[in-house]
Amino acid sequence: MTSVKPNQTAKHRTGAAVALEVMQAEGVDVVFGYPGGAILPLYDALHDSSLRHILCRHEQGAALAANGYARATGKVGVCIATSGPGVTNLLTGLADGLLDSVPMVALTGQVATASMGTDAFQEVDTLGLTMPVVKHGFIVEKLADLPFIIREAFRIARSGRPGPVVVDLPKDIQSAQLRLAQSPALPPVHAQAVDDSNPIPADRLVKAVRMIQSAQRPLVYAGGGVAMADAVDSFRRLVDVLQVPTVTTLKAIGLMPPEEPLGMGMLGMHGLEEANRAVQSCDLLIALGARFDDRVTGKLDGFAPHARVLHIDIDASELGKVRRADVGICADLKPALKQLLKVFKGALDIDPWRRECAQLKATNAWDYDPPYESVYAPRLLRDLCAAQGPDGVITCDVGQHQMWVAQHCGVHEPTQHLSSGGLGTMGFGLPAAIGAQIGRPDVSVINVTGDGSIMMNIQELATLGRYQLPVKIVLLDNSGLGMVRQWQELFLEERFSETDLSDNPDFVRVAESFGLSAFAVRQRDQEAQAIRRLLETPGPVLVHVILDPRANVWPMVPPGCDNSTIWKEPAHERQA
Repeated sequence: MTSVKPNQTAKHRTGAAVALEVMQAEGVDVVFGYPGGAILPLYDALHDSSLRHILCRHEQGAALAANGYARATGKVGVCIATSGPGVTNLLTGLADGLLDSVPMVALTGQVATASMGTDAFQEVDTLGLTMPVVKHGFIVEKLADLPFIIREAFRIARSGRPGPVVVDLPKDIQSAQLRLAQSPALPPVHAQAVDDSNPIPADRLVKAVRMIQSAQRPLVYAGGGVAMADAVDSFRRLVDVLQVPTVTTLKAIGLMPPEEPLGMGMLGMHGLEEANRAVQSCDLLIALGARFDDRVTGKLDGFAPHARVLHIDIDASELGKVRRADVGICADLKPALKQLLKVFKGALDIDPWRRECAQLKATNAWDYDPPYESVYAPRLLRDLCAAQGPDGVITCDVGQHQMWVAQHCGVHEPTQHLSSGGLGTMGFGLPAAIGAQIGRPDVSVINVTGDGSIMMNIQELATLGRYQLPVKIVLLDNSGLGMVRQWQELFLEERFSETDLSDNPDFVRVAESFGLSAFAVRQRDQEAQAIRRLLETPGPVLVHVILDPRANVWPMVPPGCDNSTIWKEPAHERQA
């Protein structure tokens, strides 16, 4: 006779098993994590679960992989870690998710309830540590509360303005037997369905419509909140109906298809010149799901100096927080945009403004043919994304390469461009690519990284090798911390302090040691062949691209200036 473990009986389950069952009821099919002592009961339950577990090689990698999974799929990303250093290693990935409004749930092990507060082995105050970097946090103190806390964590993570939620699980709660009259696999609690009622109050709707109708030089300023609200289609229809030129933030890249005439590109410190010039000249700024970040505005009192502001956002705290809105509307963008679409039936009468913006784009068209033989990163990235196709996903780390991707990689949906915006997390790109590839196994996923960023989470090459995920890595190596070096060159009298990385390892050999295919590229005439080889080689591949260490990112709005001050590539760099 086959024996049955207590946690497999019909009426008894461990708390850990219950947590997994409720997560499955919430639609979770994959989790990212790293085991340890205080989370062992959950990992024991995973052994009998149909949930897929991806073993990352560092808890930060697990959090960022869950982060990338959520960004690429729109689902809640789940990461698991043990107590103590497991929790502290999650903090960066959770903070990244909070600042970029990414729906995540982190399950953390905790010492047994009787040992809490005694400085037990690997005990830390998880709620205290994570409170500043999560949307909400729970500690499960009663076993009976566990199913409801897990459900509530997912509801909070995905509703309203999304964000990460942490659930701290004491070890004894995970191991204890919960007696149940029926399965705890409760129906999933999804975000509240959006109805087509009128979320914009009538008086504010009238003011908003009048502002738009009376503007001669209106400009849409779109942020990441548009995609988070599942409002991309409504957004595109509204722009198409109104025929209003549009700028986007780093997180909103992909809202406007690459060839859209009304798309002016990314604005801000390293935004395109045409985008910044349009912002400075507009008379109405229609801010949708955007938060007037300092990297967008530059010197605030000089930002869009002639413009009135219509600001729509689901988070009331964002309205007037940085720039006063002439009309501020707290609303879910999806029904709000549909409501505006019911009002406007045709294009605004702003033909001179449209022509001016089109001329700005033509005047500032990028020259991809500089007169030197080394690899030119903007051209390489433009051609790479074109070869990848319209359905591919690209993830970035942080630095010069991140801005080159934003400027030159035309993506077709916001979920195809994964970049750490608010936190600026070096080491984000590789684990985010892992999460994206797990979440979207049938699409091409490319990670563009730098020689500084790749070293932050290089251990995740082992994760690529273990699962043979076909992520393609483009490592742009300028033998330094490029963005920091650029600032030292421009603003600190070329006093280069601790930005020299000329002692980098042989990245090709490193990648190969992890089981990846790898090769190097040094010259312009190797670019096209390198792109073909990268995309056509099965499995995970790394191409090590050697760049000129002196190359900088242009254009640039210098710190302390408004967006009318735009520095361009100096002639001596162009001739290098």
